[in-house]
Amino acid sequence: MRGMLRAGVAIGSLLALGAASGPNVDVVIRGGTIYTGADTPPITGDVEIAGDRIVYVGPGRGTRAGQVVEAKGQIVAPGFIDAHTHPDSYIRSDDPKVRLNLPWLAQGVSTIVIGVDGYGTPDVGDDARKLEASGIGTNVVPFVGFGGIRQRVLGKADRTPTPAELAEEKRLAAKAMCEGAYGLSAGLFYPPQSFAKTDEVAAVAAEVGKRGGMYDSHQRDESNYNIGLIASTKEAIEIGRRAGAPVHFAHLKALGVDLHGKAPDLIRTIEEARAAGQEVTADQYPWLASGSSVDASLVPAWAVDGGYQAMIKRFDTPATMAKIKAEMRENLRRRGGAESLLLISQGQPWTGKTLAQMAATWKLDPIDAAIRILRVANANGTDPAGSGVASFNMAERDVDLIMKQPWVVTSSDGSNGHPRQYATFPKLYQDYVMKRPVITLAQFIRRSSGATADMYRIKDRGYLKPGAFADVVVFDPVGYAPRADYIRPREPSAGVSALFVNGKLALKDGAVTGAAAGRALLRPRPVNCGQ
Repeated sequence: MRGMLRAGVAIGSLLALGAASGPNVDVVIRGGTIYTGADTPPITGDVEIAGDRIVYVGPGRGTRAGQVVEAKGQIVAPGFIDAHTHPDSYIRSDDPKVRLNLPWLAQGVSTIVIGVDGYGTPDVGDDARKLEASGIGTNVVPFVGFGGIRQRVLGKADRTPTPAELAEEKRLAAKAMCEGAYGLSAGLFYPPQSFAKTDEVAAVAAEVGKRGGMYDSHQRDESNYNIGLIASTKEAIEIGRRAGAPVHFAHLKALGVDLHGKAPDLIRTIEEARAAGQEVTADQYPWLASGSSVDASLVPAWAVDGGYQAMIKRFDTPATMAKIKAEMRENLRRRGGAESLLLISQGQPWTGKTLAQMAATWKLDPIDAAIRILRVANANGTDPAGSGVASFNMAERDVDLIMKQPWVVTSSDGSNGHPRQYATFPKLYQDYVMKRPVITLAQFIRRSSGATADMYRIKDRGYLKPGAFADVVVFDPVGYAPRADYIRPREPSAGVSALFVNGKLALKDGAVTGAAAGRALLRPRPVNCGQ
């Protein structure tokens, strides 16, 4: 395959004029090896674009165009869809150049799913209008967050909602769906979402299910922190069943040393639900280190009741601190020890060091070093944004097995400080397709485009076919590669010669063009929304 795709033609050259005959279009991507996003073999030929739509895919037919991309020897595919992202520092930046969203564009990603892990705003409509008006480089697919809803109604308290409060939570979920949300996301591992019982989540999710939306879950436990991985998986499936909504597992994994080798049990649990007729899918990133924070990784959830300032006050109470430390020590063991936690927040004295290294530098026990980091990071009275970690806690055999499942698609979970924000799709391609063929090239493209669009029901995206929106990536099968790593996490990926978003050239030879062509892809309004 690699030999077949290589060519001596200059990569991504753009010509001012097209062929000498045939109909006129705006763009022709000429002579590439085309993967349409469907489960079909590739073809060699042209992709033609007029306005924001694809008008032709097939053998070259001599079409005139204002712009021609010479793609011989390159792969032409639908712009990739990232099923789970945290892009706020980019798409909500005050800098219009930053809002172009280079980390994702340079990977060939044209569409990102936002509002995940329960953090999506209930004001989906207003947020979508603001994002699109500000000028963004990628399309966005919004979810409403269970956490966003719950905090608006209950704040950060650890308690059950009253009937009136639950009714308000349900109203906000219905409102968001009627404004274009694709479903409800939840992050039941994170306080204060973790304080919610199954019944509360299912009741809110039911408002989404009756309007055709999805329940997208960062499940309550990906390890053995509370109810355990399998019980947590069953809980999410039960929430979806009761809500009448498809269930989608975010960044599916078996996390921590105690769970290594448990992927078969996890997969079996999901397969049983699918065999019973329930729609259950997942996404996954190709990294052995998850991204989190010191508090989420180590501090017990009860200690964060009321927010981070309340957590710091508990640190100052000796008897409470002793209990917190004991639980933190066990959580550190689960994570694989202080050597397995790489501190990744930018601009901190500990950036690029492991927790073990900082403990040695400060001559402290690792738990005391973690507490020091949380105190410093929280000094301004806000959430400890300076305590990000890459946690090396997954086994490669589990990652491989999950990746092979046909109901798993690609996501980055891209967040600041972790290289997955800049390098997930090319890393998956290089490490799991080219170097060690866990999946095929065709599977990589499908699970990064058409299959994702199908799961999320994103209309007219994810495929190269006439009538679809013109989100198209052209990449070099040899040069497409990650450049970011855990020490240098902000290096844009290489090898994308052209990326079109809604028919506009957004990236050329790895550099942004300045076109803010992204759109907020709101879901069609459900029929049961009233006037």
